[in-house]
Amino acid sequence: MTEQPPVSPESVARSRVLVSGATGYVGGRLVPALLLRGITVRCVVREPRKLADRPWRHQAGVEVAKADLQDSEGLTEQMRGCHAAYYLVHSMIAQGAAYRSHDRELATSFARAAKAAGVRRIIYLGGLGELGDNLSEHLASRREVETDLAATGVPVTTLRAAMIIGSASASFEILRYLVEHLPAMITPRWVRTESQPIAIRNVLHYLVTCLDVPETIARTIDIGGPEVLSYRRLMCIMAEARGLRPRWIVPVPVLTPRLSSWWIHLITPVPHTIARPLAEGLRNRTVCRDDTAQRLMPQQLLSMREAIDAALGKHADAMVETAWTDAGAMPGDPDWVGGTVYHDRREAIVRAPQSITYDTVLGIGGEVGWYGGNWLWRLRGVLDKLIGGPGLRRGRRDPKRLMVGDALDFWRVVEVVPGSRLQLRAEMKLPGTALLQFEVEDLAGTSRLRVTALFKPRGLLGIAYWYAVLPLHGMVFRGMLRGLTRAAEHAARVAAASSRPPVGA
Repeated sequence: MTEQPPVSPESVARSRVLVSGATGYVGGRLVPALLLRGITVRCVVREPRKLADRPWRHQAGVEVAKADLQDSEGLTEQMRGCHAAYYLVHSMIAQGAAYRSHDRELATSFARAAKAAGVRRIIYLGGLGELGDNLSEHLASRREVETDLAATGVPVTTLRAAMIIGSASASFEILRYLVEHLPAMITPRWVRTESQPIAIRNVLHYLVTCLDVPETIARTIDIGGPEVLSYRRLMCIMAEARGLRPRWIVPVPVLTPRLSSWWIHLITPVPHTIARPLAEGLRNRTVCRDDTAQRLMPQQLLSMREAIDAALGKHADAMVETAWTDAGAMPGDPDWVGGTVYHDRREAIVRAPQSITYDTVLGIGGEVGWYGGNWLWRLRGVLDKLIGGPGLRRGRRDPKRLMVGDALDFWRVVEVVPGSRLQLRAEMKLPGTALLQFEVEDLAGTSRLRVTALFKPRGLLGIAYWYAVLPLHGMVFRGMLRGLTRAAEHAARVAAASSRPPVGA
């Protein structure tokens, strides 16, 4: 991370800040950056389980509180004792006026709570873009949030950024997938629009450093990287970084943001509901108006080639701290009472210790696949994409570890009991609620692996769906058990061989 300017001991001693959005892409990286500065961080989240396995969760100086941003009174209690509050919450689900009004409600509630709690300043990461009446709906919403946060009189520092480039950011993933999968592409006219993207590490520097720069209080500051370039040029830089031939790009006037978002949805892991506000935002020129940010908070800004190389390096080394898939509500346990619940349970004895069998289960999905009937999983992913679901392209953030809240292809991790249990909830389009549960039991040197599919149908369509896919379960889940068993037993043999002393020792 970029070196931060020193903080006085007196400032550190009395520093406690509140971070909303700590389970999201930027917030999940901001918290450890603040901790490095000796600042106590209070994270307010809807679902504390999503932070349970973060590497920084149990560090000194971390406080986690459950709070609903719509509950202004409850939020006020959590804000007490905090001298600053970060507002890193913003809907990325394109649903017209509904998401804009929801964002305004949350911002107003946050501002009221900050005022009542005596918070001295709010820090907001907004959207960079031209001013005026021709803003995209996404950027217009960002402007409204700025106004609502300042409505109660608490000073607001707004940092406006364009595209944020970092490992597993939504903008980065769209860029990477388009370039890697399409050697030739017909694109909207907005690929020629000028933008000033910024690396995530530079964003974090500004977010942290502004705490100690009084001149940033009650100001709106544009932040961007060192280059002004088009999205077309960004795609060329990505191709160069990946060692690919130059992409053939043909801009046409007929591709609207709506059509573009569906094209992004089909080609990349990013769903159309998130792609649309991003695509709409690119029709506006997003360039910094001045160099205020660098004058007040100087740092070495990464070029886009450097930012892309750094992000690709994080992917290659499995060092992705947060991903665009982290944000958003995580549904609780489904209510199984009062309705029919279908089960499909299968088990196998594995000649491997419990720990090795469980670690094998944790590696499922993503590039490894699902061990059995992979072509069926891929087909299901394609069909899910076509009807608006996430499909399989989301993959996984880390190839070995899973945390509650992680996306795993078209599943969401809802429970992790180390060594014994993993539970996934389906996020693909379904006429009901589906869980996939893995349980590993110790059998004194060997282990029992149990895989259970649970489905609560929604109406007659849900019942019909269950019986339609039931014949495929035999192929998929039997194959999965066999594949997991083979992989775990192979890992056990390798571990045993590596622990034997050399011959003649």
